Amino acid sequence: MGKRIFAAVKVLLIGDYSNVHATLGAALKRMGHEVCVASDGDGWKNYPRDVDLRRPSLGRLATLAYLLRLERAFLRFRGFDVVQLIGPDFLPLKAERLYRYYRLLRRHNRRVFLGAFGMDKYWVKAGTDCATFRYSDFNLGASARHSAENDRFIADWLHGEKGRLNDFIARDCDGIVSGLYEYDASYRPYFADKLKFIPFPIDTAKSRPQTIATAAPSQVRFFIGVMSGRSAYKGTDVMLRALRRMEARYGEAVGVTLVESVPFDEYRRLLAGSHVLLDQLYSYTPAMNALEAMAQGLVVVGGGEPENYAILGEEELRPIVNVAPTEESVFEALCNLVERREEIPRLQRESREYVVRHHDADRVARAYVDFWCSQGC
Repeated sequence: MGKRIFAAVKVLLIGDYSNVHATLGAALKRMGHEVCVASDGDGWKNYPRDVDLRRPSLGRLATLAYLLRLERAFLRFRGFDVVQLIGPDFLPLKAERLYRYYRLLRRHNRRVFLGAFGMDKYWVKAGTDCATFRYSDFNLGASARHSAENDRFIADWLHGEKGRLNDFIARDCDGIVSGLYEYDASYRPYFADKLKFIPFPIDTAKSRPQTIATAAPSQVRFFIGVMSGRSAYKGTDVMLRALRRMEARYGEAVGVTLVESVPFDEYRRLLAGSHVLLDQLYSYTPAMNALEAMAQGLVVVGGGEPENYAILGEEELRPIVNVAPTEESVFEALCNLVERREEIPRLQRESREYVVRHHDADRVARAYVDFWCSQGC
């Protein structure tokens, strides 16, 4: 049977996390679709977009000016075959205000889809039930992970208006796309009939390997990025302690690059020259930052659980150095990479192949068009 061929689709991608929509939008444009990416650039990360929805401040006059900008923008957000929301909080506004903008999108466009790509009610619910995942941002086994940030997420998404908005959109929309195993597992018990797993997109032509070693490197270079204010939530604090212990043990045999809250283009540039990235201790899967690094030929220490490979149907490649969410597990994995550095070239090659095989943006974009059109776009 030949490939399904669809006419050009007019697509609005609204909001962005971690460059997902910007990357997807660029791939769709290459395929000949008409695409508008409208977002705030995900804050300081400043991802590219066609329409800037950045909110300059929370002040009263600035808010009024921002709402007027939105009114003008939403006059343009009509007549699309597909609208996809990055999540239920697709604009930098309180949930109470978002109902109106969702209804405008629903009324004036053909189909609306919800992205399950990040923080939302179903992700919080799955993490806090201490059963869906062996560990997550919200649990370690049967024990909840307590922090001020987690308490705020729980209050907002499980008990607040954000959660009610999430429920409303998930029930009302035409389909839901999950980008990682964890988000799929969070939504599937409730919305299996409208849920589709599609891997996150990476522009593999743009993100090419810089320094895949041909032999064991004399110095193993490690890279870790710290997001200001979210170190404990993401597990960077634990990984950094393990990294410093490893650095003290091996001295000049290793190099460490640490960056904090830098824009995406600078982050990508700084990755060049490293061999290993440490990323997201409590994840089962590599997300956008890790996938970007893997496309460049870095080895990722982080989430590579069996569930991740299973949902992709990957039976051969195992390039991710999977660690348990403990300092000792990370420390042992880092030491092992240094002691067995002759394996790094192979892991680098497999990392690149993994992303090309499963996350290439053009391949992912075709999967999106197939799903959207199967729902009547």
